[in-house]
Amino acid sequence: MALALCPLTLCRTNVMPTKLSPDLNRFFEATANTRIAQHHPALREALATHSTRHGTTAEWESALQQLQQLQQLRQSTRYDAVFNQDTLEIGPALSDEDIPQLLKAFMPWRKGPFNILGTFIDTEWRSDWKWQRIVPHISPLANKLVLDIGCGNGYHLFRMLGEGARLALGIDPTLVFNYQFQLIQQLITENHAYALPLRAEQLPPFGAFDAVFSLGVLYHRRSPLGHLSDLLSFLSPKGELILETLVIDGDENTLLIPRDRYARMANVWFIPSTLLLEQMLHRVGFTHIRRVNVSVTSTEEQRSTEWMSFQSLSDCLDPQDPGLTVEGYPAPKRAILIANRRKST
Repeated sequence: MALALCPLTLCRTNVMPTKLSPDLNRFFEATANTRIAQHHPALREALATHSTRHGTTAEWESALQQLQQLQQLRQSTRYDAVFNQDTLEIGPALSDEDIPQLLKAFMPWRKGPFNILGTFIDTEWRSDWKWQRIVPHISPLANKLVLDIGCGNGYHLFRMLGEGARLALGIDPTLVFNYQFQLIQQLITENHAYALPLRAEQLPPFGAFDAVFSLGVLYHRRSPLGHLSDLLSFLSPKGELILETLVIDGDENTLLIPRDRYARMANVWFIPSTLLLEQMLHRVGFTHIRRVNVSVTSTEEQRSTEWMSFQSLSDCLDPQDPGLTVEGYPAPKRAILIANRRKST
């Protein structure tokens, strides 16, 4: 029987039940016999204080319901999905002109690409390129417990399942991304990917995950050392961190703190050199730190599309010198580092 969240997550606040609620129940059921179970009370407490309402919630819920009705009309409850390829295939191609419009109700689509019921969603990010840079360097995910901080709509969670992960848990506070994840889960057969609408700092120190991913999150944190310490606390004693973040060229003392915005983003606080980043990882308790990739972000990898029509990378670079942002800072460059927990003494 599903675990009821009402006493701790819904009824203690003014938050009303949403389509996200069943997936939360499913997560607690699925982790009842894992190392995560001891932290269920803390997670329920965190969820109790996180609103799942938004000005567009009614539109998202309506679109989810209409997609569910399409399934019922076709006498199909759940479709198959393919997770081990760059474009995630969600269900068969259906000849229904309403499907693209229903999917556009959940814009902007930032991580992908997806093919959902025959509709190709060309997302802002070619997240498959990032995954291709990561996978050759990490420990096998088969039968592992995996945590993805800032998971967005779950694209990488599904890729983790495609690599054989036993459980893939994602954390992201942005509700539209939670709804994108939920619509995919509503369409396909049940699996072991889950998303919670929380922030990393709301999580307990699990000490349970075999792999923790933090992709494109660190530079949004006002306290980067605090974020790295949180990531360390989520790992099992033999766990592995996969960290991807903005970096700049320089020595171990080089750090960029934007005066105001960076590439038009107001929430970029801290861009270190890779050498400084390695020093930070060591300081908070990581060992076996290795830099596996450094690459400049291209306007082919991040761009505006029909499914994310706002400004994207090309609008944030100096039109006279694409090696600089419009503010005059070095253009985005990202590094991938992998590290392990240092053994306690």
